[in-house]
Amino acid sequence: MTTENAWQPRILRPADVGADATPQGLEEYLRATDVGRLLAEERAVYFRGFGITADTYDGAADLLLANRLAYVHGNSPRTKVGRNLYTSTEYPAEFEISMHNEMSYAHAWPSRILFHCDVAAATGGATPLVDGRLWLESIDPEIRAAFAPGVRYTQNLHDGMGFGKSWQATFETEDRAEVEEFLDGAEAEWSWQPDGTLRVTQLRRATLEHPVTGTEVWFNQADQWHIAGLGDDAAALAELIPEDELPQNAFFADGTPIPADYITHVQEIGMKSAVDVAWEVGDLLLVDNVAVAHGRRAFTGQRRILVAMA
Repeated sequence: MTTENAWQPRILRPADVGADATPQGLEEYLRATDVGRLLAEERAVYFRGFGITADTYDGAADLLLANRLAYVHGNSPRTKVGRNLYTSTEYPAEFEISMHNEMSYAHAWPSRILFHCDVAAATGGATPLVDGRLWLESIDPEIRAAFAPGVRYTQNLHDGMGFGKSWQATFETEDRAEVEEFLDGAEAEWSWQPDGTLRVTQLRRATLEHPVTGTEVWFNQADQWHIAGLGDDAAALAELIPEDELPQNAFFADGTPIPADYITHVQEIGMKSAVDVAWEVGDLLLVDNVAVAHGRRAFTGQRRILVAMA
């Protein structure tokens, strides 16, 4: 195992690229730049000092994300604030959010994520980044082998009242037929329960080869779905309701339980291997969602990070 991390995200300022320190300056630079090549080489890039605001966000975002995706079948609590633009995961400030690749539990996932710092925290609140290859190589070989066949994810999405997210919020629709069509296309198993709950099961891979570089990376969210990775509140909930009725859970591919210490190990290795860059108001952060996983450090004060995906 190794947890030595030499990789760092690239930080580009106006002076670095010969551009004006304005949103228009960034847009001109992006029009003249092969963004795909830049991201393949750097894996994550901060655009800093261009004075991006909520009002000027779309100009740069449209050049960085060709087709913004809706957060359909996303399991994190978010608020939609613009054209497929969302708040980052709404989770109490005192807790960290472990490393993950966005929607790696799903049939399809975004290839790029674009973060924008609207309000920087008083202290803490960085978005840590980890090289997915390093994360994979740093995990104990016995644990890597156990995950090799994949991860089985389960969800119970309530009908408007219950624990976790509703199926309406998850799929951004009130139409059951639309949800069923989506899940059939995603090769998921699903069933409606008598109380209106939607139960979903998905078998997904645990690692992935990057489509451009061929590098194998750790690519799953078992630790964010498993009770052992969700904190004391989730553990308390597991004492109150049957396991098969929990809002979400994760198992090995064959349906057998994942040991809690495996989950803890994966989370700890991811956070230990991560790189932090403190946010500055106006920052944009473009991330290759396969090559690099992200999380969130605890913070104090107000913090507002917006996110879009493509």
